[in-house]
Amino acid sequence: MKSTLLLLVLSTTALFAQLPAGTKPPGEDWVQLFNGKDVSNWNNVGKEEWTVSDGVLIGRAVSKAYGYLETPRDYKDFTLSLRFKCVGTGNSGVYFHTKFKPGTVDVSQGAQFEIDCRIGQHTGGVYGFNRGWIVWPNPENETVVRQTDWNDYTVTVNGNRYTSRLNGVPMIDFSDPRGPFLSGTIALQLHSGGEGHMQFKDIWVRELNKK
Repeated sequence: MKSTLLLLVLSTTALFAQLPAGTKPPGEDWVQLFNGKDVSNWNNVGKEEWTVSDGVLIGRAVSKAYGYLETPRDYKDFTLSLRFKCVGTGNSGVYFHTKFKPGTVDVSQGAQFEIDCRIGQHTGGVYGFNRGWIVWPNPENETVVRQTDWNDYTVTVNGNRYTSRLNGVPMIDFSDPRGPFLSGTIALQLHSGGEGHMQFKDIWVRELNKK
């Protein structure tokens, strides 16, 4: 069963990486999370600025605090596909199983698939659950990230198993022995420090546990 799931995920993400911008990934059960027009179907956590221009979701740091844009509902097991571009020097990430302390930007639950266009900063790895780094990608894949162009990113959470793929290259496939098996929101992050400037588009999700 595990090998069948892996083949399905890899074949789907490979096809997605070849699709024209804005095209729905293969299959009938993908749902578009970003409508390309506004952020009315997301929750802004913090004071950072999230705007939309020409179908692109733009996150800008306007303070030195963390900022997040999160889905209004929880997800358990899923595959998420998106494209991102780093404009500023700050880093970002795709949080999963996320919860925040009420009225704050403090993460009380969750981990992130890293996004950082600087070489050697482990884009595709997983960080969080109050544990620091959980898994890094292989060192030879650290240069896969495109520093000044759009990147194709596909991440999967299935129980305690985390996989990621960046620009068609498998980055991690890790079963977390300490995985908390939780559900929570999906959230895009702007790191603290005031240097965050990220762009996202073509954000789709496929729930693996949906019947």
